[in-house]
Amino acid sequence: MAEDHMRYDILAQEALRGVVRKVLAEVAKTGLPGEHHFFISFVTRAPGVRLSEKLLGQYDKEMTIVIQNQYWDLKVSETGFEVGLSFDGIPETLVIPFSAVKGFFDPSVQFGLQFDPATAPGSAAVEAEADEVVEATAGASEGDGEKSGEKVVSLDAFRKKP
Repeated sequence: MAEDHMRYDILAQEALRGVVRKVLAEVAKTGLPGEHHFFISFVTRAPGVRLSEKLLGQYDKEMTIVIQNQYWDLKVSETGFEVGLSFDGIPETLVIPFSAVKGFFDPSVQFGLQFDPATAPGSAAVEAEADEVVEATAGASEGDGEKSGEKVVSLDAFRKKP
């Protein structure tokens, strides 16, 4: 099978994150229509996620929130969303980048999406791999068969491993 140099898996995930962005933006403007409501799972320690230390202590790796009856101040940007929710009677404001989202589910219509946060633009895993590639190529010497001043960056580090 041919190698996917276009990275359709990442492009598809980015497009589907756009679906979540568009849905949340519409809800921020007009509210939840009909019986629609959302379960959104995200990585709590992903770059850009902001939540209280108390919640971070309870949900060290992943958290699922419900946007249904009791939420407020839903704000959506190109890169993420912010929402007010109550936890044990205590109001909290959560800031969640779309790159941290692992799952989106609307049980009213049985619609769901799953994401791999490691492949999202701006994710720590993708940035760490890029840094490793840059460090590895920067350290290459002329004895490695490269001409002085040329730098080759291999895209293999960004491909999903089977």
